[in-house]
This record gives sequence, structure tokens and C-alpha cells, in this order.
Amino acid sequence: MHIPPYAYDTIRAAVLLDIPTSRQVGGLDCCLCDKPFGEDLAAVPLGPTPASGLFGCRPCLARLVTRARRARDAALSHDAERARAEFASWMPVRGRYLARLTSVRQAAEAVTGLAQDEDTEALRVARLLVSLESAYTWVPDAPEPPPSVDREDPEMKDEAFRLKLAMITAREAVAERLAYHLLNEGHPEEPEMCEEFECPEGCSGRHDFTRIDCGPDAVFDDLAEHGISVEQAKHDPLSPRLATPFGKTEAEQKHSPLSDIEEQASVVLAHLGIDTDDTDALVSAAAVGLVADAWREGLLNAIHAADDGPNDGEIFAQSVDLYRRARAALVAARSDGPEVLLAFVAVASDMDLPWAGGSRFALRATSVSVAEFVRHVNDHVWFTAEVMRERGWRAALLHRAASAAFKAPTHFGMPGWPNAVTSAMERLALLDRSGAPEALADLAAVETSLLEAPDQLGVDALNWMSRQALLDWCTP
Repeated sequence: MHIPPYAYDTIRAAVLLDIPTSRQVGGLDCCLCDKPFGEDLAAVPLGPTPASGLFGCRPCLARLVTRARRARDAALSHDAERARAEFASWMPVRGRYLARLTSVRQAAEAVTGLAQDEDTEALRVARLLVSLESAYTWVPDAPEPPPSVDREDPEMKDEAFRLKLAMITAREAVAERLAYHLLNEGHPEEPEMCEEFECPEGCSGRHDFTRIDCGPDAVFDDLAEHGISVEQAKHDPLSPRLATPFGKTEAEQKHSPLSDIEEQASVVLAHLGIDTDDTDALVSAAAVGLVADAWREGLLNAIHAADDGPNDGEIFAQSVDLYRRARAALVAARSDGPEVLLAFVAVASDMDLPWAGGSRFALRATSVSVAEFVRHVNDHVWFTAEVMRERGWRAALLHRAASAAFKAPTHFGMPGWPNAVTSAMERLALLDRSGAPEALADLAAVETSLLEAPDQLGVDALNWMSRQALLDWCTP
């Protein structure tokens, strides 16, 4: 007789109601109804072994199994009702929390815009930051969902992350505005400069500046004046964002490669088959280039080669996810400014964020020092933001798209990707896939996933395909 697992506790409780007799222990009588076993009443062993322990008869066990099943069904029904009630009460709580996060984030974005607007008075900007910080302080902690509701809520996490990012951006914008405001207010009047500057009538004689470069060492001297000594490190070679325009004359700066970037990049991209008049294609290529330059190059090779580093499939899945984020950031930068590229930086250099495609790898898990890796990401995204400020949104796209055309012409998001998928599928169909991950069983579904969202295949499937050299994913 089969006894379902859910009935064990019910049977055990019934058996333990009375102390078993010697006949029950000897397997002569039923331990539940105490009737003797015989031709009309078969013994069903209850353990601990099939030949020893206690035995019950089928009628008693059938009755107890029925009771246990009814109790189980009643419990399931009760749990379902409770889950529905908990979900109904949870959704308004969740909605109010999300609405609060969204409203404060929108306020932070508005403060950022006003801080960058020269028409807004500096004192007003300072008051706006104080009121914004107050609103942020009053944002409640994330509410705890009831036990029956999934604790993983990506929307709540994403909105909280976006709020933190907006607050960082607002604080930076206000700090920069107020710092230069104080410097300008403290600057002596120089009315003799008004004629040279062709100032309008009524000028105060103070001539504002909004960008000062004191070099890498001035801060240590300034701190020393306050009695604070910080040991200075030796200078490394200048990063890309600082290498230009130091040491160049004004004429050399005017003839910098950036001045001709649109013309040169357009020619290169057209030669490589990317239509620069197609904004969608240009943004996609630029996103691939940003990931290749800022994330894939440099220290990632050392992280990949480490014993505790990510495999090929994890690198490719993460590069696809970062491509989407880079693309979204570049699109948003057209209307919201290059500061939104910080959203890409935050994810690309996050130490604790698990990588895409179901990977468990995070940067903090590797034994390789990632400080240089994070600096590399920051430098390249900073450079893109500077090109965007100096030369415009389109120039920044052309710069990164040209990089993608050389470094990753067949990566996901590039015009060459569909042909690469077609070639890979032709070779995959000829391989023995008996030991391959289950995600590769349906070739039609595999092809669709590769074309639309390769990371959804999962890192195991992507790594298996990489080991078969179906696609070259490890080099950008």
C-alpha cells in the first residue's frame, strides 16, 4: 500500500496515542485498531524496517490517509485565501512606496536642472537642496512584503537605485554651482577688464568663471595650510581625459582630432557599412563601442583569466546587458545631458551586482584588484561625456561607433550580428548536442534568443557555445 508523504504525520500521531502491546510489536495485531492480522486483514509495515517495528491494517491506514488529505486540502485552501488577502493588502503599500520614490527622484532631477540653470539664484539652489535632502530623509525604508509574496521585487530595487543616482547627480550639480558661486562672489572687482570683455552697462566688475583646473597637486598644498598633511603619490601617465589639451598650443588644440571627429568617423563608418544617417543604428553601434572601450578592454582580461574569474558565457551575457544600459543612457543623454551616462558607470563598475544571464559572479568575488578596472570605466565614460559637451551628442556617438566598427563589428547590436548568428546556427546544427545545456535543444528558439536577447539563453548555454568556437565573444 502506498502511503503519501503528506499522511506520515497523521499516521504517526495516531500510532503514538497508546503504548503498543507485545502483539502489535510482534506484527500480530494492528497498532491502530488492535485487530489480529489474518487472511482477511493484511499487515502493512510502518517501519522502521519492512520486517520489524509496527504494522497497520489497510482500512485504518486508508481512513488516516483520507483524513490527512482532507486536512492538507483545507490547509492549501486556507493558505491560498491568506495569500490572496496578503497580496491585496500588500499592493497598496508597495504602490505608495514606489510613488514616494518616484516623486522624490523627479524632484531631484528638477533640482539638478535648476542648479545648472544660471538664471536660478545660488541661494535658491541651496534652499532647494536642503528641502530635497529633507524629502529624501523622509523616504521610508522599503516595506517588508508578507511571507506569501515574493521578496525579490526588481521594480522596487530599480526605483530605489534610480533615486540614489538622481540624488548623487543633484548633489554634484548643487555643489559645483555653489562652489563657483562663492569663488565668484569673493573675486575682487576688476572694472578695467570690462572694456576688454565688452561687458554690458551696469556690470559689477566681477567676471564669472565656471571651470578651474588647479592641476593634480594643489589640493595637497591647500590642505597643508589647514594643518592637514596627506602623502602624495607619484604621478602615473595622464589618463585619456587629462592627456588633452596639456602641453598643446591654442592652434594645436583647435586642430585636435576631436575637431574633425564627425567628418572622419562618418567616412570610416560608411566604409564599414554603418549608415550614420540612421540614428537608431548609430546609437546601437555607439553603445557597443562604449561597452568595448570602457568595460571590455583593460583589466577585464586579467579578471577573466583569474581562477575565480567569469567564464566566456558570463562575459558575453554581461556585455549584452551593458549594451542595453549603454544604449538607454546614450538615448537619454540627448535630452537630459551627458550626466545620465553615470547610470551606465554605476552598473558597469558595481562591485556587488551579480552579472547577467543567471550568473552568480560579481566583481567583488574575484581575487584580482578591480580599482584600476573601475578607473578605466570612469575615464572612458567621462571622455564620452566631455566629447558630448564640447562637440555635441552626435559627435560622441560617432566617436564610440567608430570604435565599435573596428573592435566589435559582429557583436550583438551591430549590423554584422545577424550574419554571425546565421553562421553559428549552421555549425550548431551539425554538432552533437547530447551533452549541451537544455536551453540549446530547440534550435529555432536558440536562433530567436541570439537575435533578440542572447543573455536570456543563460550563461551555461553561452559558455558551451563559446567552447565550441561558434562565435568569438571573448574579444570585443
